[in-house]
Amino acid sequence: MKPRWAALAAAVIAGLSLCTAAPASAAPSVKPPVVKCTFTPTPDNPAARPVLRPLPFALTRGTIDVTFHYNYGPVTVRLNSGGAAPCAVANMASLVLQHFYDRSQCWRLTNSARLGVLQCGDIYEVEKGGPGYKFPDEVTGAETYERGTVAMGNQGPGTNGSEFFIVHSFAHIPANYSVLGKVVRGMDVLDRIVAAGIIPSERGPLDGLPAKPVRIERVSFGF
Repeated sequence: MKPRWAALAAAVIAGLSLCTAAPASAAPSVKPPVVKCTFTPTPDNPAARPVLRPLPFALTRGTIDVTFHYNYGPVTVRLNSGGAAPCAVANMASLVLQHFYDRSQCWRLTNSARLGVLQCGDIYEVEKGGPGYKFPDEVTGAETYERGTVAMGNQGPGTNGSEFFIVHSFAHIPANYSVLGKVVRGMDVLDRIVAAGIIPSERGPLDGLPAKPVRIERVSFGF
């Protein structure tokens, strides 16, 4: 057990060191600097790849830049630990540190009047192949999902794991999905993915596999 906890502690420390402190001039926050997180094992849905659960806390300050190196090009997202979903941010940072997303495929692309997103993070297929645990939603009810928003995907309340989506146009959906942050570089990459088309599915002609496979080759911190 000690090597596993040592590895996890090292990952957490590395992740925390990447967080940027809030400017001194910023208004005081009512949030505590650290919040408790609950990551619950899902034995009926085991991990698609071996990963450690994050430690049960998260910072509520600063940002973390993460770059997804797609086969189409790099997309950098700025994860906001100071937003409504610090545990979701800590979770994604942990999965990036453990290379969970490397060499994975994005199984869903939508471009309808209601929903325009690229969904990634599942290892096997749409909504199958998570990290072997789940954690609660972190939403205020005021969430919006405009172009560039990065949010957790789920299969119902409290089922967050590794799945996430990036909004390439807009998403007219209920505020049920924890917002992680925003794309700060690479929206043109998303536009090229959308322009390549969608393979129709039972969900509709504009909701299915990307016509040209979209792969996350690797994920790194920073630009």
